[in-house]
Amino acid sequence: MEIKYDLKPASERRTEQFKPEGNVGFGSLRTDHMFLMDYHDGEWRDPRIVPYGPFEMAPGAMALHYGQSIFEGAKAFMHEDGEIYTFRINKNAERMNRSADIVCIPNIDEQMQIDAINALIDVDRLWFPMQEGACLYIRPFIFATEDRLSVSPSSRYTFCVVLSPSGAYYAAGVNKGIRLLISKTYHRAVSGGTGASKAAGNYAASLRAGKAAAQFGASQVLYLDANNQQIEEAGAMNHFHILKDGTVIIPTFTDTILKSITSQSIMELSELLGCEVRQETVMLDKFIADIESGEIIEAGGFGTAAVVSAVGSYIFEDGRVVTVGNGEVGEHIQRIYKLYTDIQKGHVQGPEGWVKRVERVAP
Repeated sequence: MEIKYDLKPASERRTEQFKPEGNVGFGSLRTDHMFLMDYHDGEWRDPRIVPYGPFEMAPGAMALHYGQSIFEGAKAFMHEDGEIYTFRINKNAERMNRSADIVCIPNIDEQMQIDAINALIDVDRLWFPMQEGACLYIRPFIFATEDRLSVSPSSRYTFCVVLSPSGAYYAAGVNKGIRLLISKTYHRAVSGGTGASKAAGNYAASLRAGKAAAQFGASQVLYLDANNQQIEEAGAMNHFHILKDGTVIIPTFTDTILKSITSQSIMELSELLGCEVRQETVMLDKFIADIESGEIIEAGGFGTAAVVSAVGSYIFEDGRVVTVGNGEVGEHIQRIYKLYTDIQKGHVQGPEGWVKRVERVAP
C-alpha cells in the first residue's frame, strides 16, 4: 500500500537537527508526526503520516473497556555517516503479529510495518538528538476502536507509530546494580494467558507489583511461575545470570515469558562474545544456592530500553537479602552491553541485516 503524506506546514516543523543541551531522558519527547492505518471491513487500509496529535475515539471504543491493545518497542541510531539506521525492526514486526494472534487482533504485513516505521523516521529525521548514546525510540501499537460493549474481538482497529527522541537509558553507562524483589505474592502471567505477548494489560497488571517492590527498596520484581518454583522475568525484562565459567543462562521461553529480542540477539552473538549462551529452566532454589556458592557471579535483565540491567542483589518478602558476587556490575555484563550497543551505533559490524539505513524518500 502507498503511504500518504499529510505533513505539517514547513514553518511548523523542525528545520535543524535537534541538539539538546542536556540529557533528554527516555521516552518523554515526541516528534512532529505519527503514522496511522485503520482496519475495517476485513482489511488494513489508508496508511498515512499526519501531524502528531490526539485521537478521536468513541467512549465505547473496545480498547478502553476490554484492553484489546498491543505494542512494540524498538530503536534507531545515527551512525558516523550522518544517516539513521534501525536495529532489527523485522523482529519487532514478527513479534507484533504474535502478540496480535494472542489477543485476537488482525495481523499486519511485516513489510508494511517496516515501511511505516522507516517512512516516519525519514520524515522526522531532524528530531534525532545529537548526543552520546541517544536514539529514536520507536513505539508501534494497535488498539481496538469499535464502539461496542459486548465482550468479543473488535471489528475495527488503529495501528499507530510514534517516535520519541531519547537519551541514553543509563547516562553514565551500566555502572550500578539494581535490587529485585523475589515475590511469591505477585505473578506476571500464568500458562494459557497473555504472558508471551506485549499486551497493554500485562503492563497494567505489573504496576501493583512494582509498587510493592519499592517498599522493599527494590527497582522491580523478579517474577516466578504460578507455583513459585521457576524464575521467569525481571520486571519488564527477560532475566539472565552468568556462571563463573562465563556461560550466560536465559530462562527457556514459554507462554508465560515474552520472547525478548534482546535475549534472542545475545544468543546469536555468543561467538562474538566468546562465551556460551543457552536457555534452560531455572529453578529458584538452585539459583539462590548457586549465587551463595559462587557458581553464579553475575545476573540481570535484557530488554530494549536499557539493553542490559545488572542485578546487584535480590530481596525476599521476609527481608532476606542475597547479593550477587560483590554486588557490583561485573565484567561480563559490561562486555555484553558494550558489544551490543557498539553494533547498534555502527562501531562494530554485527550479523548481516541487523542494522538497516533509513532511506531518504520523504517529500
